[in-house]
Amino acid sequence: MTEKFNYEKLGLKVGLEIHRQLDTKKLFSPVPSELNEKVDFIFERRLRPTMSEMGEIDPAALEEFKKGRKYIYEGNYELTDLVYIDEEPPRGPDREALEVSLQIAYLLNAKPVDEVHFMRKIVIDGSNVSGFQRTAIIAMNGKVDTPWGSVGIPTICLEEDACRIVERKEKEVIYRLDRLGIPLVEISTTPDIHHPEQAKVVAKYIGDALRATRKVKRGLGTIRQDLNVSIRGGARIEIKGVQELDMIPLIIEREVERQVNLLKIRDELGERGVNPEEVKEEFHDVTEIFQNTESKIIARAIRKGGKVLAVRLPGFRGLIGREIQPGRRLGTEMADRAKKYVKGIFHIDELPDYGITEKEVNAVIEKLSLGEKDAFVLVAAEEETARKALAEVVKRAKEALEGVPEETRRALPDGNTQYMRPLPGKARMYPETDIPTIFLPSGYKERIKANLPELPQERVERYVKEYSIDKSLAETLVNDERDELFEELVKKGIKPSLAASVLVVVLKGLKKEVPIEKVTEEHIRGAFELYLKGKIAKEAFEEIFKELARNPEKTAKQVAEEKGLTLLSEEEVERIVDEVIQQNIDVIKAKGMGAMGMIMGRAMAKLRGRADGKLVNTLVRKKIQELS
Repeated sequence: MTEKFNYEKLGLKVGLEIHRQLDTKKLFSPVPSELNEKVDFIFERRLRPTMSEMGEIDPAALEEFKKGRKYIYEGNYELTDLVYIDEEPPRGPDREALEVSLQIAYLLNAKPVDEVHFMRKIVIDGSNVSGFQRTAIIAMNGKVDTPWGSVGIPTICLEEDACRIVERKEKEVIYRLDRLGIPLVEISTTPDIHHPEQAKVVAKYIGDALRATRKVKRGLGTIRQDLNVSIRGGARIEIKGVQELDMIPLIIEREVERQVNLLKIRDELGERGVNPEEVKEEFHDVTEIFQNTESKIIARAIRKGGKVLAVRLPGFRGLIGREIQPGRRLGTEMADRAKKYVKGIFHIDELPDYGITEKEVNAVIEKLSLGEKDAFVLVAAEEETARKALAEVVKRAKEALEGVPEETRRALPDGNTQYMRPLPGKARMYPETDIPTIFLPSGYKERIKANLPELPQERVERYVKEYSIDKSLAETLVNDERDELFEELVKKGIKPSLAASVLVVVLKGLKKEVPIEKVTEEHIRGAFELYLKGKIAKEAFEEIFKELARNPEKTAKQVAEEKGLTLLSEEEVERIVDEVIQQNIDVIKAKGMGAMGMIMGRAMAKLRGRADGKLVNTLVRKKIQELS
């Protein structure tokens, strides 16, 4: 398959940041790290940026402060204490969380530190009640080997997770406190990744090391993967919220495409002789032109007493509408910047459209005295709001003259990315004075190192050797994180081949029919318990799981009884086999053992899920032999 880009020629550099929740108590209080929808209390706050020890203010924090939002927090008494409403100093950190993070460090070939010092990292988007997140370096200088070469892991940190968002409004955000304080391991790599597929390999290896501990949480939202991507001549872009491993190569490719196209736009603006001084914050009131407009958005703004303001962008015509990622244009980037003030903008490359006529477009061109290659952008809103929105557009236009601006972007489901905020600076860390230094004696670290868990690949090889199951089955068990349940079932007396087959083949085979993700491990344990007690046949698993997927409030026992899937006695099975034999006596006398397949099929049609297949086979064979 031909690659879209020559990544080596482009000088692609990628670094990963992986955050994974640990399945322990909260990091700084002995509270369960669980999510719960129950709300017992609510309070609200506003947050402001503070200067670092160097007397600087972080630009990302300042950007959030400018939004002027109020933050509302919902909590319940079981999962939130005074530590996590910022009314009591932190305790801890949780010892188990610290030990798990050290295990991860050793699995990634990193060297743990001798002293753990927690720091405060300024975060004022409301996701941390206190306005900062506590984080500490646990280990340094790890590495991952790949077919493309080694990738360094300079730091492994232990930190606390943030609140989860419930609702985001224009001037307020509602957060739930239950997630706040769940321990997170943050693993950062060096920018030694030079191919999109290499990034996926590194992320999988790190993910395998995390899962090996069996102390990381599972499910949506428990793992967050961030990418730092740049190409030669471009800029470092931090991409937040990459949820799926398989999406990593696509997101990197799309970011490379975006940077390549932005550099082309920069070069074309240069060829057109556009000078940064010409791109000015000079806003023109063009409300009169749109007094009788058919554009609903503009008409609504004018009725509310707003204005239509326009800004002239010399040399930008045809470039604002230039596609830089599939379905996204330079104009989209400008609109994303203005979104903190208005819902959208209009620009010349997309007009006439949206109810704006060619006559209105020409009137704006004439009023602004635009040349053939000049563009305009319109905003309809309250005048001060419109000015602020257009100021963001002008700022983004000036950045287009430079090429690719450094920024933090959000990963979108289709592989594209969207502007979030400026790239954070270094001026957002300062010491945590409430947590004393934690010393890690060499004996303590050696004990952890000597008792490291298996890596997933090692576990796969052990399953093949120890349980004699197919390697692909073993890999699927481990990759789907069913391995712990598999070992539990085998210890209870289930044959390894049956346990693996049900957990992989049966459950995966039902995915297209029913929402199989609703079948819980408790459901599966219940079904196997019935099988061990001789209550159901192995053929009943499929029907039981189908019904449990549709009605997860039921138990395996209830489904087996309701569906008539409990095993019949041997006498009852023999009676039904005799009925099938008598119904097909002529065929048996004519074909003898040649009728075995047909008779077996008809018997199982009546007995499937209620009798063991081996027993039915034995009885059918015996009956046919007696008649032959």
